[in-house]
Amino acid sequence: MSQHPEVPGDPTATTTSLLEKATASIQRFGPISHIHQHLCAFHFYSHDMTRQVEAHHFCGHLNEEVRQCLIYNSPEPDARLIGIEYIVTETLFDMLPDEEKPMWHSHDYEVKGGYLFMPGIPGPVERQDMEKVAKTYGKTIHFWQVDRGDNLPLGIPQIMFALTREGQLYDELAQDVERRYKVSFAAEKEKRKDIEGPEMGRHPLANGAGKGLQTVLKEVDVKPPSGTTPRVFV
Repeated sequence: MSQHPEVPGDPTATTTSLLEKATASIQRFGPISHIHQHLCAFHFYSHDMTRQVEAHHFCGHLNEEVRQCLIYNSPEPDARLIGIEYIVTETLFDMLPDEEKPMWHSHDYEVKGGYLFMPGIPGPVERQDMEKVAKTYGKTIHFWQVDRGDNLPLGIPQIMFALTREGQLYDELAQDVERRYKVSFAAEKEKRKDIEGPEMGRHPLANGAGKGLQTVLKEVDVKPPSGTTPRVFV
């Protein structure tokens, strides 16, 4: 079941709500209004496949080869913003430095397996986009570890990966999503069996090059601006 930890703090005041309504009627929200699609999938921590989360992507195209997505733990109005994902075509991924590639994950398996879907979208419409997504790579960072019940975004941001083969996704998590969104991953897998992945095949350096990756916090000396006196942050 999707995790939805309580956030500390007083309920939103009426005055705050009224202020939000007033600003919303005046200001423009260009980047947000550019979001055009909702994708549901699963992510796991790149250093710990046992920690799996339901991930709702709200995405917009920057162009035909780049999408940027806000990731929430649910599609509800009070969902927690838990991360971001950048999605690029195979062409752009191949242009990345080799040391960068392991931080990106492939999408071909989760598309062909039916695990990545667009809630509420008719099959033929969804199919058109899935054929494109299957050939892409994504770089995902989660800031809020809702799977462990954190009520605020605590700890170090972590690189996340996606499913790449059978037997990785927990049955309980899969069945819960299937029930709530009235989808069948097995049925979708059969419908999508002819969808093709990257033209050159899944790149061997993607998905951590087959190894786990974990971000760490390291203390370093701070280099001051040229011509200034070194100082600490406090």
